[in-house]
Amino acid sequence: MSPNAHITSHRKPRRPATQSWVVRTGVAGGVLSTLAVAGTASATTSEKPTEATMEMPAFNAALSTSIAQSAVATQQTAVDYQVRAQVEEALDQAKADAKKAKEEAERKAEAERKAKEKREADEARASRTSDRGSLGTKSTSASGSEAGSSSSSTATGSSASLVNFLRAQVGKAYVMGSTGPSSYDCSGLVMAAYSQIGIDLPRVSQDQSTAGTQVSTSNLKVGDILYWGSAGSAYHVAVYIGGGKFIGAQNPSTGIVERDMSYSPPTGAVRVM
Repeated sequence: MSPNAHITSHRKPRRPATQSWVVRTGVAGGVLSTLAVAGTASATTSEKPTEATMEMPAFNAALSTSIAQSAVATQQTAVDYQVRAQVEEALDQAKADAKKAKEEAERKAEAERKAKEKREADEARASRTSDRGSLGTKSTSASGSEAGSSSSSTATGSSASLVNFLRAQVGKAYVMGSTGPSSYDCSGLVMAAYSQIGIDLPRVSQDQSTAGTQVSTSNLKVGDILYWGSAGSAYHVAVYIGGGKFIGAQNPSTGIVERDMSYSPPTGAVRVM
């Protein structure tokens, strides 16, 4: 027997190969488990973009709705602008029409004012001539009076009816455009007087001054139409009643009057009877 036979060995006993394999297998399993957990976490993390991607359709639908609403609003705005433009155009046209009507009314008023001023100036001039006692005017008045006296004294039938109607209107008002029975303008009175004896005359003085045969103011007869101004453009008319007198609707201030020829000598005369 060896002297060392009973000395206990201090070496660790060798592990069986099977135990070593199990240990290694366990370690490997742990690693794999760790990797599996890590992979699962990674997979969970990587699923979030997928969830974000799933929300995109809802976002796109909202955007489409917003775009559609914006398009409708834009279209409505365009319609509003169009309606507003049409309204403004109509207002502009109405203003233009009103301005035109006003200008036309002012033009007519101005023409009437000038005609009135001319008549009044003629009357004033005639009145001054009468006051001065012009010899020429007296001679004309005397000649007319002599011629008119015989005409007036022998006035019968239609002439008498004409004169009687005219004298019945003396004192009534002068109103521009009126033809009776309570008021007249100059041509309205002449037309109304002649209508009493069945003679139709034009309405205005310009036409009445050419309605018959032109006669001299020194050879007048009862019923002759006297006019002031040029034949065809006369601005005033009256009727000769004989005795060197006439009856006419003079102006708004005097109305219908009977006056001597010397008051306002006429430019000419026409005979329609």
